[in-house]
Amino acid sequence: MKGSKIPPLTRRRTPYVLALALIAGLGATVPAHAADPAYPFRNPDVPVSQRVDDLLNRLTLDEKISLLHQYEPAIPRLGIQSFRTGTEALHGVAWLGKTTVFPQAVGLASTWDPSLLRQVGSAVGDEARGFQQQRPAGWGLNLWAPVVNLLRDPRWGRNEEGYSEDPYLTGAISTAYGTGLTGGDPDHLKTAPTVKHFLANNNEVHRDTTSSELRPRVLKEYDEQAFRPAIAADAATGVMTSYNLVNGRPNTVDPALDDTVRGWTSKDLLNVTDAAAPGNLIGSQAYYGTQSEADAAALKAGVDSFTDNDADSGPTTTAVKSALSTGLLKESDVDKAAGHVLSIRVRLGEFDPGGGKYGSIDASVIDSPAHRALARKAATESAVLLKNDGSLPLKKTGSAAVVGPLADTLYTDWYSGTLPYAVTPKDGIESKLGTSVASTEGVDRIALKDTATGKYVTAGTGEAGAPLKETADSGTDAQFDVFDWGSGVVTLRSAANGKYVGYNWSNFVNDQTQPNGWYVQQQFKLERQDDGTYLLRYAGYETSESWWSNPVYLGPTGTDGALGLVAKDQAAHYTKDVVRSGVDEAVAAVKGKDQAVVVVGSDPSINGREAHDRTDLALAPSQETLVKAVRAANPHTVVIVENSYPTTLGSLQKEVPALLWTTHAGQETGNALADLLYGDANPSGRLTQTWYRSDSDLPPILDYDIIKSDRTYQYFKGQALYPFGYGLSYTSFRYGELKRVGDGYEVAVTNTGSRAGAEVVQLYTHQRTSRDKQPLKQLKSFQRVSLKPGETRTVRLKVRPSDLAHWDVTRSKWVVESGTYDVLVGSSSSDIRARTAWQVKGETIPPRNLSKVTRAENFDDYSAVHLVDESKASGTAVSAASDGAWLKFADTQLAADAGEFGARVAGTSSGTVEVRLGSPTGTVVGTAHFAGTSSPYDYATVTAKLSGAAKGRTDVYLVLSKGVRLSTFTLR
Repeated sequence: MKGSKIPPLTRRRTPYVLALALIAGLGATVPAHAADPAYPFRNPDVPVSQRVDDLLNRLTLDEKISLLHQYEPAIPRLGIQSFRTGTEALHGVAWLGKTTVFPQAVGLASTWDPSLLRQVGSAVGDEARGFQQQRPAGWGLNLWAPVVNLLRDPRWGRNEEGYSEDPYLTGAISTAYGTGLTGGDPDHLKTAPTVKHFLANNNEVHRDTTSSELRPRVLKEYDEQAFRPAIAADAATGVMTSYNLVNGRPNTVDPALDDTVRGWTSKDLLNVTDAAAPGNLIGSQAYYGTQSEADAAALKAGVDSFTDNDADSGPTTTAVKSALSTGLLKESDVDKAAGHVLSIRVRLGEFDPGGGKYGSIDASVIDSPAHRALARKAATESAVLLKNDGSLPLKKTGSAAVVGPLADTLYTDWYSGTLPYAVTPKDGIESKLGTSVASTEGVDRIALKDTATGKYVTAGTGEAGAPLKETADSGTDAQFDVFDWGSGVVTLRSAANGKYVGYNWSNFVNDQTQPNGWYVQQQFKLERQDDGTYLLRYAGYETSESWWSNPVYLGPTGTDGALGLVAKDQAAHYTKDVVRSGVDEAVAAVKGKDQAVVVVGSDPSINGREAHDRTDLALAPSQETLVKAVRAANPHTVVIVENSYPTTLGSLQKEVPALLWTTHAGQETGNALADLLYGDANPSGRLTQTWYRSDSDLPPILDYDIIKSDRTYQYFKGQALYPFGYGLSYTSFRYGELKRVGDGYEVAVTNTGSRAGAEVVQLYTHQRTSRDKQPLKQLKSFQRVSLKPGETRTVRLKVRPSDLAHWDVTRSKWVVESGTYDVLVGSSSSDIRARTAWQVKGETIPPRNLSKVTRAENFDDYSAVHLVDESKASGTAVSAASDGAWLKFADTQLAADAGEFGARVAGTSSGTVEVRLGSPTGTVVGTAHFAGTSSPYDYATVTAKLSGAAKGRTDVYLVLSKGVRLSTFTLR
C-alpha cells in the first residue's frame, strides 16, 4: 500500500455502493428476476467454471469492465451486490475495529509451527467473515495476506510483515496460514487470500523506481520459491504486484503473472495491483505514455483488478475502454480478467443461498474466548530465548520490578487490528505474581527553555491538548517525557495530559495516544549544538517526501508564542533541562529487588515501516544505557527485546545474563511473556533470520544477488550473532543416529532435561561438489516436536532427490546433479547434532554449447552490469554500467570450427562487445562493433570473426562498452 497526503486509512473507509440486497431495505424494490435461482451462476451444484461462464455471458461489456477495479459496483438487474478487493489480514483483521490481534507475521513464523499457523489463519478468516456480516454493503472477503517477501535484508522497513529469509520456511508458514484463511476446501472459500508483494520487494527506499535485479538462479531458486508453495497448494487465490521493478520492468506489468504464477495451479487466480501502482506506470516510472497503454499492458501481463484512485473506478474504466477502442485490448482480454474475478466471487459463496458454506459465520467469533486463548498460545510460541545463564525461569516469590519504555505499553503496527484489550508486560507479571510490582518507563522528563526569551515550551492540559507555545510557565505544562527510538528520533509525551505531541499540518499539539498515521507526525530530533543548546527538529515522515518544501525546525511564530516551522537560522535554541532522570528512576525501582525485568525495543510506527527502511539495527542508545545501568544496580536482571527485526545488541549480548526476544505480539503479549519468564511455558521459538553482529556484515540493501554477495544464512560466511533457526529452551535434547528411510530421514530425539519442551528439528543439505556455487546449508525439512522429560520420539523428515534441484543456467531448467550431499540435522543452522552423507544419482551438467542462441542473462558471473528489460512486454537483457563490464560463461566447449560471434544488441551509443578467453583480460578472439540504435528497445545484430584461438573447453568472457545492452549471442 502506498501513502499520499491523505492517509490511506482514511481513504479506504469510503463507503461502498450499497448492494442490491440492502436497497430493498432503503425503499427500493428488487426486480423479481434479479435473484432468479434458475440462473446457473446461482446454482451451487453447477461447476464453478460453468457458473462463471454463465454470468459472464449475461454481463454487458461495460459491466465486465466495471469488475476490473478494486471497488466493483452492484449490478442490480442481476441481483449482484458490490464487491471490494483488499481487506488487510496480516496477523488479524485490520482497520475494521476491535479484533483479535495476533503476533506480527515474523513472530508467527518464529513458532516454526504450521499447525498453529493454520489455526491462526482459520481464526482470522472467521473474524473476516464476522466483520462481513456487519458490512454487507460490499463483499470484503478478498484478503491481502500473507506477505511472503523474503527477509534477505533485516533493514527492510517492513520486516515485521514477512516470515523468513528462507524460501522453504516461508512457503511452509504461508501455506499453513493461507489454508486457514481459505478453509481448506478446494471448492468453497472462507476468504480469498492474496499473497504479496510479487516480486523481490525487500526495500522501501524509492520503492516505486528501484529495480531488483534477479539473475535467473536467484529468481528461480529464491524469490519465486517463496510465492509458489501457497499458490500450488491452493492456499492463496492470487498475488498482489509490488511497486518495484524487476530487471528494469515494473512488476505491475510483469508477464510472469500469467506465464509463471498461473502455471503453479489449476485454479483461477485473482491478481491485483498494489495501491496506486497503475498510476505509477505513467507517473514516477514513466514506463508508458498514457494510462490506456499502461492498463492494457497490465491486463495482458496478468493483472485482473486495478487498485487505483481509491474508490473512484472512473479513471480505470475509462482507460480500459479507450484501450479497447484503439485496439490495445480485445474484449477477450476483459473477459479473461473478469472471469478470474468472478471465479473467486463464486467460490466465496456470494451467489449461493445464505452466502454458501461459510455464510453463517457471524460477529460472535470476533475476539472470542477461543481466539483469545489462541492469541496467547501464538504469542508464547513466537518468543525466542536468545541467552540464558540460568537466570530463567524466574521464581514466583520475592519482589520484582519491571522497567523500560515498553514495560507497560503495547504498540501496534500499520497493518494491526485494533486491540480489544492490552495485557502489557507489567500487567502479565503482576497477574502471574498476584501482587503489584515496581515499574517505570526509564525515560527522561525534560523541559525546553528558549535561551533567547527565557520562556518554556508548554502544552495543553485537557484531553484534546493544545498547540505548543512558549510561555513563562515552568510547571508540569512545560514537561515532556522523551522516548529515544534510535537514529536520533525521539517522541515527546506531554506530562500535562499524557498525550504525544504531533504535527497536524498547522500546529504542534499534544493530542495523540501513541505515534500513528501514515506520516507518523509525532517524530522529532533534538539536535545538540556546539554551544550546548538544542534545536528542535520536526522529523515526521512527510519531511522526506519530494513534495515537502516547508522548513523543519521549530520556533515561535506568533505574538502568542505559538510554535511553528521556521528556517534553521530562525530556530529557537533550547536548553534541555532534565526534570527527572529515567535511568535514576529505573535504578531506584530495581535496587534491592529479587528480580529486575527490563523491556526495551522498538515502536513499529517509527523504527522502520512501510515506505521507510532502517539505517541501522542497533537498540536506541538511551535504551542500551538504561539496560546497563539496571544491570549494574541489580545483578538479577533479565532483558526482553520487543521489536520486529534482528538487532545487533552491541555489548548487551555479553553483559546481561538472559535475553528473550519477542515481536510486538498483540493483546496477550504480557501474559505470554509472564508464562515464559516464570516457567509456566517453555520457550520454543526459533529465529527465522540471521542476526548479524554488525551492520557491516550486510551488503547494500539494493543488492538482491544473494549468491554473489553471500547473503542470508545460505551463503553468509561470517560469524552470526545468532544464526538462522536458533533458539534456546529450559530443557535439553539429545539426537540419535540419522537414518535414510523411504523418502526421508529419521532421527530419534530425546528430552534429556527435567521440563517438558518443544524442539524444532531442522534438516539442512549441502552439495559437496557442483558446477555452480551452492549454499553452505539449505533448509529442506523441519518438524516441531513436543516431548515430556525423558521422552524419546522418532522424527521423520521428508526430503527427496528432486528437492535437491537447482537452476541450471546453461539449459534453463531444474537439475539434480549426481554427487555426495551432506544431510545435516540439528536445532539450528549452526547447531548440527547428526549428519550423514547421501549419494544421489542425478546428472552431470554438460559443458556449455554457445553455438546455440544463448541468453546473456544466463551468465555464471559478472561485473559492472545491470539486468534490464529486453522489451517492455517481456525478456531480460544485460546492460553495461561502465566500460570493461563483463559476463562470464563458464565451462564452454567451443567447436573446432567456431568462426563467428553474433549478438543481438541495443543502446543509443556506439560501443563494442569483445570475446575473451579465460578471464576478463584474457586473449581477445573477436570484437563486434556496434553503431547504436534509436532506442534501448531497438535491437541490431552485430557480428565478428573469431580467431583460431577460439576453440576447446574454456571460460568465455564477453566484455562490453558502457551502455551496450546485450540480449542474446552465439559463437559458431
